[in-house]
Amino acid sequence: MAVYSFEEYRFKPYIHKALGQLGFREPTMIQRKMIPLILKGQSAIGQSQTGSGKTHAYLLPIIQRIDPLQRQVQAVIFAPTRELASQIYQEALKITEANEGEEISVRKFTGGTDKQRTIEKLKQQPHIVIGTPGRIHDLVREQALFVHNASVLVIDEADLLFDMGFIHDVDQIAGRMPEDLEMYVFSATIPEKLKPFLKKYMENPIFEHATPNRLAAEQIEHVLVPLGSRNKIGLLGQILRSINPYLAIVFVNTKQMADQAANQLAGQGLKIGRIHGGLTPRERKRMMKQVRDLEYQYIIATDLAARGIDIPGVSHIINYELPKDLDFYIHRAGRTARAGNQGVSYTIYEPSDEDAIVRLEKMGIQFGHQDVRDEEWVDLPDRNRRKNRMQLKEKESGTSKIHVRKPKKVKPGYKKKMAAEIEKLKRRERRLQRNKKK
Repeated sequence: MAVYSFEEYRFKPYIHKALGQLGFREPTMIQRKMIPLILKGQSAIGQSQTGSGKTHAYLLPIIQRIDPLQRQVQAVIFAPTRELASQIYQEALKITEANEGEEISVRKFTGGTDKQRTIEKLKQQPHIVIGTPGRIHDLVREQALFVHNASVLVIDEADLLFDMGFIHDVDQIAGRMPEDLEMYVFSATIPEKLKPFLKKYMENPIFEHATPNRLAAEQIEHVLVPLGSRNKIGLLGQILRSINPYLAIVFVNTKQMADQAANQLAGQGLKIGRIHGGLTPRERKRMMKQVRDLEYQYIIATDLAARGIDIPGVSHIINYELPKDLDFYIHRAGRTARAGNQGVSYTIYEPSDEDAIVRLEKMGIQFGHQDVRDEEWVDLPDRNRRKNRMQLKEKESGTSKIHVRKPKKVKPGYKKKMAAEIEKLKRRERRLQRNKKK
């Protein structure tokens, strides 16, 4: 088995010192793939899931390449949300502050702050700019921030940034940067609509896809919980009380559902935090501080609001609703089982979710089947046991039968009607087979 080490990148001594302080022993897969490319200045696209270490995959080589003596912007890093920009900024400071030589200036620019005060503080340009596209674009237009000399542009969580409508701001800023601009794009997925933008600025980029680490995947237990005829919010309350988590995130699909679920759970006596796009910047900042201070044991969140936010210590994920885009299931589950810890991802499901569950299984997710009764967990039989049993019987008999449910009461002429129905189904099946062959 190959052994990887940060030593092979020959980082400056203070960067190795910072890595030691951070407790990083060896590079992750996305770091192994992207760090050498960024050190060489080769534009690249890195596709990897949440929790794969992509932030340091670009921060470490970028900081290595900064020339402290050149007092100008040398790298611009875009993030779709203020929270993610703040996290990237904090991680950058942990590295640069280990430098006892020439100072490397890192600045964060996001909405929700006093723009005029920010402009006044920009008399001296930073080496590294981190922020949201809208605010950085504002500062560039005001001729307060000068990006025309910056040779490196990073777009983090590019698919989310595109979904949130920031690609125009990024385009405007990239257009002011050098022609030989190096661009590094990091994303869990690469939507088709994003590709024209990438083609515009990236000539023959290297594409690196880091599949999730098998060990990390095995540390997440995926569990399906049937709703049955129960009240859904009542079942959610039972689940939350029964797991007694260190910290649990309940995912829903809309901010309206987030508020509704949080209010109803509060009515059950649970203290619930919430993270969604309907919060004001001040409310979001206060909520994130409370979450990090462990004032809440349970958080209700939407995908877009929680994406890119690193909340430490998440032990449980509950999918109150399965996401419309099933790739988001991977993002959700990836919030737990960080840093070698165990984690559980529960999904409350109904019959209408069956197709989505099958697709997740085809993506490699292996679900357990459990239920909570009086806040006690019990194992349930495989939900596919009947279907599997029928398929096994068909395989053993060598025939593929069409199963039609018989009526409970036998009426006159039912055999003739049943035969006709079966023949009609057979004709439809033969027609479908012919169409497939065309």
